[in-house]
Amino acid sequence: MKSREIFITASDLQKLEELLTAAGASPYRHRTDLKSLEAELLKAKVVDAHAVPRDVVTMNTRLLFHDLDDDSQMEVTLVFPADADIDTGKLSILSPVGTALLGYGEGDTVEWDVPAGKRRIRIEKILYQPEAAGDFDL
Repeated sequence: MKSREIFITASDLQKLEELLTAAGASPYRHRTDLKSLEAELLKAKVVDAHAVPRDVVTMNTRLLFHDLDDDSQMEVTLVFPADADIDTGKLSILSPVGTALLGYGEGDTVEWDVPAGKRRIRIEKILYQPEAAGDFDL
């Protein structure tokens, strides 16, 4: 995967750290994608919501991606697990693809491990990013 700098607000960092703590006490504690998310958060740059770059995937970002493995497209919103509903395009940050998306931007190819090998998607367009839209309290 491409190296990326994750910009995160203090509020989202706290919420994600709480999720990872809870996941550490669950059957999911051995998932490598969660360990990767934890490692990325340790390196994340905590910034004021006004300072988040407009072109990166943050929590509650809606984006269009192209699945390079099956040539499909999907519009999703990256959300916290309580709000997840794949039928309405709400993708949990704790899903393997959700974890992989955080911090990437338009045009980036995202790759992550799955039991059958690797999956690859390309972010075609960021349709909505809360920080860019001035929605700082989501």
